[in-house]
Amino acid sequence: MSVPENAPLQPAYEIPDKLYFRIGEVARLAGIKPYVLRFWETEFSSLGPRKSGTGHRLYRRKDVELVLEIKRLLYEQRFTIEGARKFLDSRGKSEAPREKPAKPSTVQRDLFPDSSSALIDTVRKELQALAEILK
Repeated sequence: MSVPENAPLQPAYEIPDKLYFRIGEVARLAGIKPYVLRFWETEFSSLGPRKSGTGHRLYRRKDVELVLEIKRLLYEQRFTIEGARKFLDSRGKSEAPREKPAKPSTVQRDLFPDSSSALIDTVRKELQALAEILK
């Protein structure tokens, strides 16, 4: 899938609430061409989208955020690719591991008894998004 020549390259930093994104969607979000993403995959080991059964690249939200960070480092901060790679590698090592989210207390469960239906709705939307990608 490619981005049309007349497609705007302005980034839309609002990342849609989806599980997976195709390469054209990520390119539009970041304001770059798909071939740039494919090149960055070879240069940044932490950028590795999954492949669908048909071979399409499927980027997760964290991949999209990483693409936006790489673009910021390269285009705005004027890092070289090697410099951006080293910066991202050193930042990844220095970040403290995230704490596990706490289990909901009985008070939270009593205050929000219908949270399970919200969870089901969220899961349903994510499954529908996956089904659209796999069509």
